[in-house]
Amino acid sequence: MTTVNLDETEVSLHNLLERVEAGEEVTIIRHGETVAKLVSVPKRKWGKRQFGSMKELIKLDDSFFDPLPDEELAAWEGA
Repeated sequence: MTTVNLDETEVSLHNLLERVEAGEEVTIIRHGETVAKLVSVPKRKWGKRQFGSMKELIKLDDSFFDPLPDEELAAWEGA
């Protein structure tokens, strides 16, 4: 883990981000107090999202498309 002062962060953010991407954790301090930590974001395991990819996994009953009863419709509309 690396600790850097806020002033140093402003000058070398690009380099710090490269280190974080490589797996290092960076702690940023201001006036001797920790104010933030830079950590890498885990990569998604399932790949790129694709529209319609769950089409076969979700089934809706035909009644899903029936009009709502008046009372429920009023509740949704905030009446």
